[in-house]
Amino acid sequence: MPRPPRLEVPGGLYHITTRGNRRQAIFGDDVDRRRFLDLFDRAQRRHGWRELAYCLMSNHYHLLVETPVPTLSKGMHYLNSVYARRFNERYDVDGHLFEARFGSVLVETEAHFRRVLDYIAFNPVRAGLCSHPAEWPWSSWAGVDARFLFDR
Repeated sequence: MPRPPRLEVPGGLYHITTRGNRRQAIFGDDVDRRRFLDLFDRAQRRHGWRELAYCLMSNHYHLLVETPVPTLSKGMHYLNSVYARRFNERYDVDGHLFEARFGSVLVETEAHFRRVLDYIAFNPVRAGLCSHPAEWPWSSWAGVDARFLFDR
């Protein structure tokens, strides 16, 4: 039986997560991380997204995006499939890089939005990789300004 389509709404804010298959690393080094962020930027431009926050860990990532047009699934298909193909080519491996299809949660309130921002920012702190989110180089923590989002 096919899985149900994702809930996608115009102007939706989504917390997106993707984890490595069997919790394996999805970023081998900083080159991989830069390539992923480049693809993320391309996905945003192609699908009209607005990046609100991100955090790249070794075996998973978190994104917080706004989708003015409901293109979440198309954009994530592009991002994850192109990245996985390039990763597999670079490391001369076959098979699935990601554990499953991406997870997404629609963020509907300001309180939920702030919890998601906190969760994303403090992910490397909770993992013991740094003592403050500003120290993690693979996060958007320093550039987040969410004051405007819920003044609609």
